[in-house]
Amino acid sequence: MTISHLDWAIIGAFFVISLLIGVLTARKAGSSSKEFFLSGRNMPWWLLGVSMVATTFSADTPNLVTDIVRTNGISGNWVWWAFLLTGMLTVFVYAKLWRRSESTTDLEFYEIRYGGKPAAFLRAFRAIYLGVFFNVVIMATVALAAIKIGGVMLGLSPIETLLIASIVTVIYSSLGGLKGVLLTDFFQFFIAMAGAIWAAIHVLSLPEIGSLDNLLTHPNVSDKLNFIPDLSDANLFVPLLLMPLAIQWWATWYPGAEPGGGGYIAQRMLSAKDEKNAIGATLLFNIAHYGMRPWPWIIIALASLVIFPNISDMQAAFPHIPAGKLGHDLAYSAMLTYLPVGLVGLVLASLIAAVMSTLSTHLNWGSSYVVNDFYQRFIKPQASEKELVLVGRLSTIGLMFLAALLALELNNALEAFNILLQIGAGTGAIFILRWFWWRINAYTEIAGMAISFLVAIFFEKINPAYELIHIEESQAYLKILYGVGITTIGWILVTLFTQPEQDQVLLSFYRKIKPAAIGWYALLERYPQEETEQGRLPKEIALMLVGSVMVYAVLFSVGFWIYGDRYEATIAAMIALIGGGIILKSWKELK
Repeated sequence: MTISHLDWAIIGAFFVISLLIGVLTARKAGSSSKEFFLSGRNMPWWLLGVSMVATTFSADTPNLVTDIVRTNGISGNWVWWAFLLTGMLTVFVYAKLWRRSESTTDLEFYEIRYGGKPAAFLRAFRAIYLGVFFNVVIMATVALAAIKIGGVMLGLSPIETLLIASIVTVIYSSLGGLKGVLLTDFFQFFIAMAGAIWAAIHVLSLPEIGSLDNLLTHPNVSDKLNFIPDLSDANLFVPLLLMPLAIQWWATWYPGAEPGGGGYIAQRMLSAKDEKNAIGATLLFNIAHYGMRPWPWIIIALASLVIFPNISDMQAAFPHIPAGKLGHDLAYSAMLTYLPVGLVGLVLASLIAAVMSTLSTHLNWGSSYVVNDFYQRFIKPQASEKELVLVGRLSTIGLMFLAALLALELNNALEAFNILLQIGAGTGAIFILRWFWWRINAYTEIAGMAISFLVAIFFEKINPAYELIHIEESQAYLKILYGVGITTIGWILVTLFTQPEQDQVLLSFYRKIKPAAIGWYALLERYPQEETEQGRLPKEIALMLVGSVMVYAVLFSVGFWIYGDRYEATIAAMIALIGGGIILKSWKELK
């Protein structure tokens, strides 16, 4: 496609503003590691919430949604919509607990909750395992999306795309620290949202589509519109709805939707001004991420079924794209080639914003693990603040280099999504319960991490080669089910057959975090002088459920309006307003 001078000017302006933010925040970010990674713990809820949304706006997300819609219809999105339950649990139960921990990273939590060498090992190992290896995989999926966008819309080779995206992102991330990332995310979010909405509107006006009504009644699209999969077909209902809602949301670990909070979500909560701002930030994130943002992507995905019904159609249209990079997720970028001059520049800037916001967050988050939880804790505890910031900046560069190399080997976003789900299967319950069950210890987490990883290796590598367990393609969800079952049984047995943490470690954690006393009674009975928190958790769980219903009501209300079902849309909107009123009242009552 042809990119005009106007389009290039828009893209260039975007790059200049992003770099300028990094330069303007560099001096303060470089003053200390706390400023570089937590921005002084003084961030407001609205800035943190928008940053979380911008991070999950990554360019691989519309590609993933497009892949899902083209393969399983709109109802296939329950595979990630179900994580709203995890998000709302974090909002009302865990956000304030994380803020009370006053850690620099969520990995520092391990030496607050657990004691001795096992806790130290867990912190060091996960700093490298999550901060480097796992984080690199996540960034590689984002870089893969950039490769596909650059190849389809700009005719760039994978290496050319990675060089352009990496250099700019690394510069402002390494200079500005978390504050630079937050401010850039805020700017980039609105660019990304405007581009996605405008692109969806224009796609509907294409001659091949004609209008929204024509799209919804097209034979390639009409069977993809249901919000809920066919309940009479177990091959659809079980993997697309039952598994995500019954098991996946609480039992699996996935970046950005960690049960109990974690990763860059925890980093944002830890950098909030106070508990109220931590709660407000995660609430805003979940409302925007699940309830408001998916529909422009879905509309473009549906339209792609009209213009590019099959992968072969995309191959014919873009013969220069390597065969290994062709997949249903390419359809999103393919549709954007139909945009006019000016809008192409805005949408390209929005896609670049999506790539850079996610990469910058993961770079800062990953380097915080390397610096705080590995280098300072185990390599050089006496390192100066200047040295820690330098190590953070160097690790930022190194992480981006590794992610770029891996991106050249990946094929599609859905493949990476499924692998990450499998690796985390069965560990989610640990992250939920460790705050509320005194019996969980460091060996619990070590066992859960090791078992889930080995099970994932078995199902992703060994079983396909030797078919030790026969699993039909339509029953791929059984791999997650096996993973959850084996891992959960394994870590529970390890918990019960190993010694609990020492009382002084547990009491120190309990006094600092002040979790609800349920699950701690066996310990507290030995120390009757300890104050206990009573009756709070049931209210928090109730608010979680209200919040989940509210956001799903927002999601479906928008969908019903698009479909022209005004009555259903109005009812869903009223449910959302009632839920929102309850939650707003509860949030305002917080100190």
